[in-house]
Amino acid sequence: MDLSLTHRQQQVLRATVDHYIATAEPVGSKALAREYQLSISPATIRNVMGALEQVGLLFQPHTSAGRIPSDFGYRHYVDELMMPPEHLMSQLKQSLHQQLRADSWVFEVLLQDAAQILATLSGCVALITLPQAAASTIRHLHLVQVEPHRVMLILVTDAYETQSVVMELPSSTWNESDPERIEQELKILSNFLNHQFDGRSMQDLVALNQCELDREFQKYADFLKKLLSDLTQRCHTFGPKNILVGGLAEVLRQPEFSELQQAQTLIHLLEEGQDRLWPLIHEWTASDNTQHALKPTAQRKKVNVRIGSENLLESIHAYTLISSTYEKNRTPIGSVGILGPTRMAYEKIIALVTVTAEYLSNCLTQAA
Repeated sequence: MDLSLTHRQQQVLRATVDHYIATAEPVGSKALAREYQLSISPATIRNVMGALEQVGLLFQPHTSAGRIPSDFGYRHYVDELMMPPEHLMSQLKQSLHQQLRADSWVFEVLLQDAAQILATLSGCVALITLPQAAASTIRHLHLVQVEPHRVMLILVTDAYETQSVVMELPSSTWNESDPERIEQELKILSNFLNHQFDGRSMQDLVALNQCELDREFQKYADFLKKLLSDLTQRCHTFGPKNILVGGLAEVLRQPEFSELQQAQTLIHLLEEGQDRLWPLIHEWTASDNTQHALKPTAQRKKVNVRIGSENLLESIHAYTLISSTYEKNRTPIGSVGILGPTRMAYEKIIALVTVTAEYLSNCLTQAA
């Protein structure tokens, strides 16, 4: 539903949204006249608010209360009235660079730190999906002897995601060799595996060419085949649907969660309902018409904003979900999102999501 508001109506709607975001309290015409320089009388403001209510942009939670924005009111605010968040970008980028360690060996640690920083800065729940396994390629493989008869194979992807699997060495190996010889052979095998699989997908792990093993290492062939097969299965069970969550404590301090039922619903969703939440934040695979992206003039990269009932999941109809993708070489492999009450600081949170997605994308691209 497109609306063409007058300049005065835009002023009053923007002031109403800003007031409610800041206070969580319904606002009346006298308060708007007192707190915002609208250059019109309370009576005029009251008439404008009535007109905005008639078209569904505002509503009264109680007959004796002031007015608050509806989901449609927030939508119009985000699409038409909100100032582009460019002025926040440099400040937020600096904060991320100061608090995040891009040189972390494990990319998942970087994502978890990013989720916590997002939660702290936004006062909402931060949601970051782990990189899709299908989009990852192998960066490094390493065999490590963890016990006299046991070896661990460690895999690191280009997204710095790590997986490992442990297996017993073939009896012919440790019966005939001393520990130093086994260690040396494992180093050679590690080099062989890296030569075979560096830059290839994890699906290729089961395609070990046993003929390329020197005769000296043929005794490891079946062992390696089983080890790589087990590692591949482990990567599949790990799956792409894990979501790192930060900020539950922060969002529960919001007045919207003063009722126990509201808080319990959110906790249950984050702890046990990630399969339902994942498709909403992992938005590049979705094709429904409920997605709303900011206009290119307001945002350089696509940011999806789902407000209230625009969310397909009924249990978050009281929330807004703002998300964007992080990429590797322009290929989306994960998502960054913030979930909070519809009464959120849209300008700041859209900037937060955008800057974080760009930061993670740069980390992945530079590490390639």
